[in-house]
Parts: sequence; structure tokens; C-alpha cells
Amino acid sequence: MRILVVHAHPVAASFNRALFHHTVERLMAAGHEVDALDLYAEDFDPRLTSAEREAYHDLEKNCANVSAHVERLLAADALVLVYPVWNYGFPAILKGWFDRVFVPGVSFALVNGQVSPTLHNIRKLVVVTTYGGTRFRTWLMGDPPRKLIGRMLRALIKPGAPVSYLAHYNLNLATDQSRAAFMARVGAVMDRF
Repeated sequence: MRILVVHAHPVAASFNRALFHHTVERLMAAGHEVDALDLYAEDFDPRLTSAEREAYHDLEKNCANVSAHVERLLAADALVLVYPVWNYGFPAILKGWFDRVFVPGVSFALVNGQVSPTLHNIRKLVVVTTYGGTRFRTWLMGDPPRKLIGRMLRALIKPGAPVSYLAHYNLNLATDQSRAAFMARVGAVMDRF
């Protein structure tokens, strides 16, 4: 299976970056073809320009500035996202990647003014994420990232495709044991991919 693994964390020594490398290594060891996309390392610009917004519905122009990213997404059979949750949302660079890459003609079509999902090449979606806060506090806030993955992204990919959300909560008070246990959980999921 060809898997696009997208990572969004700026710190090379972070636990999140270790999760990204672990994910890629385990998927490759399991025999998958992995396209590892580190948004910070590739200096992805998350800003949607005025020209891009004006060309948003022009299928010939709307992804001209991000065509390499569109090609990588459309070539994948599965998508794995590895990122931290900050302020109960995606890091800006990842949100910008969605805004600039998941455009009409790529992740959906407009048919008679209605959205029709088209990202059916993605047959599996897995999220590996970390939260500074506790699961309870995150639940009180409504856990927006989990909802966006489970609702918006799930709706864009192949109907019925499995979606997994692996989260390490309370990272601010994490221990070596809790990080190791989460790393093992992530590795086991990647081994079974």
C-alpha cells in the first residue's frame, strides 16, 4: 500500500517528531511504500494567497502552486497524519495544508452547488496526535480536531474507509512510561496497517 504520512511539528527533538519517525519506520518495515511529508522540513507555506482564493473554483488554476502536494495526495492509498493539538486545533501549517491542497477537483467536486467527495483513493486514514491537556478537559472543549477528522476528513475519503484516531493526552505531565506505552500502541497499529 502507498501511504502518505504528513507531519506537522517544528521541533526536531520533540516527542511528536519521534512519533513521526517511528510511524514511517514501522510502515516501511511492514512492506508499505511510504511517502514521508514533513511540512516544516519542506518549508510548506500554509498561507492561502489572494490569487489562490480567487482561483479556488477554477480547476485548472486552483492547485497550481501546490501541485506537487496534490500529486502526492492523489497517489496515496492511505493517509496518516502525525501532529500535536495546539489550542484545541491543528497546527497552522497543517490547517494551511488542508486549505491549500484539499480544493475542488482534488478532495471534492461541486455538483449543482452540492459538495461531492472525490478523495476515494484514500482507503484508510490514521491520526497520531498528542494533546497537552487531559482527555476530560479536551472533552469539555468539544475536542474539535477529533471531530474534524471523524466528520470532515472521513466524509472526503472512500466511503466506509476505516479511520483510527490515536491520541496521547496530558502530554504536559507525561512520563517515560506513558510515552513508551503510546509509542508501542502506535507501532502496533502501523505493524497491522
